[in-house]
Amino acid sequence: MKAWTALLILLPLAAQERATVAKAMPAELAPAAKEAKPAAQEAAPAAQETKAAAQEAKPAAQDAAPVAADVSVAAANPEQSLTGSIDVGYRWRSGVGGSMDTYRSVVNLGQGPKLFGLDLSFQSATRRWFDRIDVRANNWGGDPYNTAHVDASRHDWYNFNFDYRNIAYYNFLPSFADPTIGQGFFLDQRSYDSRRRMSDFELELMPGRRIVPYLAYSHDAGSGRGITDFYSDVNEYPVADRLRDKTDNFRGGVRIEMSKFHVTLEQGGSTFKDDQQVFTSEENPGNRTTPFLGEPLFLTNLTQAYGVRGTSIYSKALVTANPAPWIDLFGQFLYSRPAASVNFAQYNVGQFFSLDALLFFTSELDLLNATAKLPHTSGTFGFELRPTRRVRVIESFSTDRLHNASFASLAQNVITPPLAPVIADFTDRLVTNYNQQQVDVLCDVTAKITARGGYRYVWGDGLTRGSFISGLDTESGTVRRQVGLAGLNYRMGRGISLNLDYEGASGDRAYFRTSLQDYQKARVRVRYQPVQSLTIAAGFGVLSNQNPAPTVRYDFLSRDGSLSVQWNPNGGRRISLAADYTRSTLRSDINYFIPQTFERDRSLYRDNAHEANVLMDLLVPGFGGHGPRLGVGGSLFRSSGSRPTQYYQPLIRFTAPAYHRMSWYGEWRYYGFAEPFYTYEAFRTHLLAVGVRYGM
Repeated sequence: MKAWTALLILLPLAAQERATVAKAMPAELAPAAKEAKPAAQEAAPAAQETKAAAQEAKPAAQDAAPVAADVSVAAANPEQSLTGSIDVGYRWRSGVGGSMDTYRSVVNLGQGPKLFGLDLSFQSATRRWFDRIDVRANNWGGDPYNTAHVDASRHDWYNFNFDYRNIAYYNFLPSFADPTIGQGFFLDQRSYDSRRRMSDFELELMPGRRIVPYLAYSHDAGSGRGITDFYSDVNEYPVADRLRDKTDNFRGGVRIEMSKFHVTLEQGGSTFKDDQQVFTSEENPGNRTTPFLGEPLFLTNLTQAYGVRGTSIYSKALVTANPAPWIDLFGQFLYSRPAASVNFAQYNVGQFFSLDALLFFTSELDLLNATAKLPHTSGTFGFELRPTRRVRVIESFSTDRLHNASFASLAQNVITPPLAPVIADFTDRLVTNYNQQQVDVLCDVTAKITARGGYRYVWGDGLTRGSFISGLDTESGTVRRQVGLAGLNYRMGRGISLNLDYEGASGDRAYFRTSLQDYQKARVRVRYQPVQSLTIAAGFGVLSNQNPAPTVRYDFLSRDGSLSVQWNPNGGRRISLAADYTRSTLRSDINYFIPQTFERDRSLYRDNAHEANVLMDLLVPGFGGHGPRLGVGGSLFRSSGSRPTQYYQPLIRFTAPAYHRMSWYGEWRYYGFAEPFYTYEAFRTHLLAVGVRYGM
């Protein structure tokens, strides 16, 4: 769906509005409007004639009054009012020094003509079909993230909005998932060069009424290419793949707005399609550098394809109510019934080894068909109770339940040497149940102090097919966690406020090795505003998490402190400043299992980082209140530890009035990225953009 589809729908309405205004004008006024003469001067004789006719015949004056009113409106507004601004320009990029792949993975800004921004509002004079249309767009002309948005409304008739996003996703970092780096090969074995387009439409009828029906449609599609791994028992082979997927979501419902309660009822459905093709026709030795049992392993030809098709129907209900001044109720319920089918085909040629049959083979053909059903139920219910003027009690309960039942049929044929085909039918099951209950009590101790205390209990269980390493048919897991909550808000005088939040949990079981289990989390925020134009804020946070199980031994610690300043004297007319600095540390220590060697090892990761951003915007002296403006600043990031990184992005921005509503602007940015341990991923480049902004 193209971004301007909604514009093509709405522009004919705008054209018809202009024609309606033109028809409302007297014939003698139309040429004057076309020549852009002052409409008020042309309307004066007509007003005098209307006044004379009223003196002669009162009934005639009564008949002519609406006409005179329409003429005066049309004369004062010969066409609809258009306001806003348009930014167009050109961006140059110097040659990228270093790794172009890393630049595209991190920045990915190109050069050429650009529509940097568009923000227009179109108001109708007659309001026959619409009252107002707003159009916004950003970063068109080859940038990796483009957006467009359209809003149209007619009072008491409808609200329509359209949103479009176009994302170019490129990820090719040679150091990631690349076991062949030691051999001098820089090949990211999990890379993507794809594009995703998302469109959302929503039409709301009779806004502002007690009953408001609505319809909505969303489209999400992605396509591209990349590199993935083909796995064959004792070796892995990086190969090229092609990706394509699409999701369409249709929904409709009604909102009921009453004085004491609100209800939203929605019914929807979606369709899903996902296709992938993996292929190669070149000899590929894979990641194993030595022979296996005296024989080399390699891949010479591969054709692999799978297709997933899915549908889902869901129902949603949302209710809020205020039955009494001292209590509020809320609840949400969602039930969906997704179903999916999978078709898979694979044909590979080379030299492989089968761990099941304990033999070498040179060609294989696999076919698989599978289906799955995933009923999903989730809900949230709670209330806010105000027993006294100073006390509030908030109670909530949420649950999420997913049951996945599937069936698959696999036909596996080792062609050379010829073996009897393996035909297997198997069922699979995934069950997860997650529940959370929480209560918070907020008390206004004084007019300036609010204290908060609470308790959260989390419990659930899961069941799935056993992994190859465990050797079990099924594996189950449970989660149990009790969390204490506390907080304090202190509003001191002279623009000072202080916020404290704390969570402390004790858990004996968790779903995943790195899940929150025994953890403590705290956050402190201070804000100081001595005058209206100056705001100073500071914060500190810490998160400590442990999983003491002997097979895991996970220890995680994260800390960060920040300081920010915003200064806008006199509303920022002559100078403004925004700056922030963050110091953070991270430590992760965990045991993990190596499936190739069936051994355990330790993963220790550390990171100590400094991050700063600053931008000062000022009016150039000597040019008056509407002269040129200069912006200077930039960003930096420096870290040390397991993967030290340096990133710099200084910028200079200049804006100058040109003529009437037009202004010129220019911007220079420098991007510098370096990693001492991975020097081949460094890059540097200059970006220069110039353009013109026209305000209406």
